[in-house]
Amino acid sequence: MSLTKAERTIIVSMWGKIAAQADAIGTEALERLFASHPQTKTYFPHFELRAGSAQLRAHGSKVAAAVGEAAGSVDDVAGALARLSELHAYVLRVDPVNFKLLSHCLLVTVAARFPADFTAEAHAAWDKFMSIVSSVLTEKYR
Repeated sequence: MSLTKAERTIIVSMWGKIAAQADAIGTEALERLFASHPQTKTYFPHFELRAGSAQLRAHGSKVAAAVGEAAGSVDDVAGALARLSELHAYVLRVDPVNFKLLSHCLLVTVAARFPADFTAEAHAAWDKFMSIVSSVLTEKYR
C-alpha cells in the first residue's frame, strides 16, 4: 500500500498544522486509547495513567514524535520507523492490534481538534497513512 501524491500532500500539509499541538494530541490520543480500550494499559504497569500525568504526557510526546517522523518521511515510513518497529516487536512485545487501536484514537483526536481541515479526503488520507504506520510497526512480528 502506498500513498498517492495527493494523499502525501494532505499528510504533510496537515502535519504542518498538527505539529504545534503534537505533544498534546499524542497525550490525548493515549488518554482516549486507555479509556476506550482499557486492556491496553497492561503494557504500562509502571506508569501513572491518570489524565495529564507526567508519564502519560511524556509518552504522548514520543507517540507524536514518531508520527511526525513518519509524516516527515512520508515516502519512506519504513525507514523512518525501523528502530521503533524492532523495539516494539523484540523488546516490548506489544500486541500488534494496539497499533490499530491507537491509530484510530489518534484520528479521532485530530478530527476533534481540526474539524475544518479533517475533510473526507483528509480522513481517507490519514486513515491510509496510519494503516501504513501500523503495518510498519508490526512488520517485524512476521
